[in-house]
Amino acid sequence: MDTVVEAQTPNGQNVGSPDPRPEILMVRPYAQWAIDMLAATYQIHRLWEAPDPAAFVAERASRVRAIATDAIIGFKADLIDALPNLEVICSNGAGTDSLDLEAAKRRGIPVTNTPGVLAGDVADLAVALAISVIRRMRAADAYIRSGEWSRHGTMEFVPRFFGRRVGIAGLGHIGRAVAKRLSGFDAEIGYFDIAARPDVPYTFFDNLVALANWCNLLIVTLSSGPSTQKIVNAPVFEVLGPDGYFVNVSRGFIVDEPPLLDALENHRIARAGLDVFWNEPKIDARFLALDNVVLYPHHGSGTAEARKAMLELVRDNLAAHFSGRPLLTPVV
Repeated sequence: MDTVVEAQTPNGQNVGSPDPRPEILMVRPYAQWAIDMLAATYQIHRLWEAPDPAAFVAERASRVRAIATDAIIGFKADLIDALPNLEVICSNGAGTDSLDLEAAKRRGIPVTNTPGVLAGDVADLAVALAISVIRRMRAADAYIRSGEWSRHGTMEFVPRFFGRRVGIAGLGHIGRAVAKRLSGFDAEIGYFDIAARPDVPYTFFDNLVALANWCNLLIVTLSSGPSTQKIVNAPVFEVLGPDGYFVNVSRGFIVDEPPLLDALENHRIARAGLDVFWNEPKIDARFLALDNVVLYPHHGSGTAEARKAMLELVRDNLAAHFSGRPLLTPVV
C-alpha cells in the first residue's frame, strides 16, 4: 500500500494526499538505521520481502524512479527494463561485476557505487593477511595452544615481513592504500594495471606474470570485470614460486582457483591469505584442509565505520540526483 501523508488545509483540517517522496525500489535490505534514514526522504519498496517479485515490481513500475541495491545482488537488464521511469541506480559496494552496466548505458541510466570509503579497511586487511601468512600467525597460535611452546621452547624461525618486494595487482583506491601502508614496512613496491600511473613512485609492470616473477609477495586488488576473470592463473603462481606469498582481497573469480589450490597443496607457492573465493560462501573444501592458507569470509570492508560510510554515500548519491546536482561516485 502506498504511504499517505497528512496535509493541512488553510483552516487547519488534515487531508490525505499522495506521498510526495520519490519512490525507490530497494533490492536487498540495508541496515535498519539506513532504511530509516532513506525512508525519511523516499518511499521505500522492499523487493526482498515480496513473495512474487515480478508482480511486486509490475505493480509499482510506473512510479519507481530509483533502484537501491548492493554489490552482491546488483541488478540485471530485466529489472531496469521493467521500470519505464527509472532515473538512477545506486549500489552499496565498490564491486561492479554484479551490475549490468551495459543495460544501464542502453537506457541512459546513471549508476553509482561506493568506492574509496572502504579502501582503508580493505587495505588494512590485505596487510594483516600478508603479515599473518608470512609470520605464520596460525601456526604460532596453535603452537601455544597445543602446549608445544612449554614442552619444546621457541618455535622454528619464520621469514621477515618488512623490506619485502611487493607486487600490487591493481593500483586503484585499495591498491594505493595498500602501497601507502607497506611504505611503512620499507617495502619495494611494483604494480600491474591497465596503464602506468605517473603520479606514483612505484615500478610499473604491464604484464602480471612479470610482476609475479619480480616480487615475493603478490597482493591482488584488481577491479572486477570480464577482462580480469581468471587473470591470476597458473603461470602467475609458477613464477611467484615456492618462496612467494599470495593475498587476494578483490574478487574470487579474478583467480583461477584450481591452479591456486594445486600450488598451495604442492607447495609451489609458500602461503596465501584469502578474503574472497569462487562459490562464496560454500568454498572449495580443499581450502579447509590446507595449513598454509589463512581464510577470511569476504569481510574486507566489514567494519562498522566502513559500512556506515558506504550507506551514507548511497544516501548522498540519491540526494545529489534528486536535487539536480552531479553524482558523487558515478560508474556510468
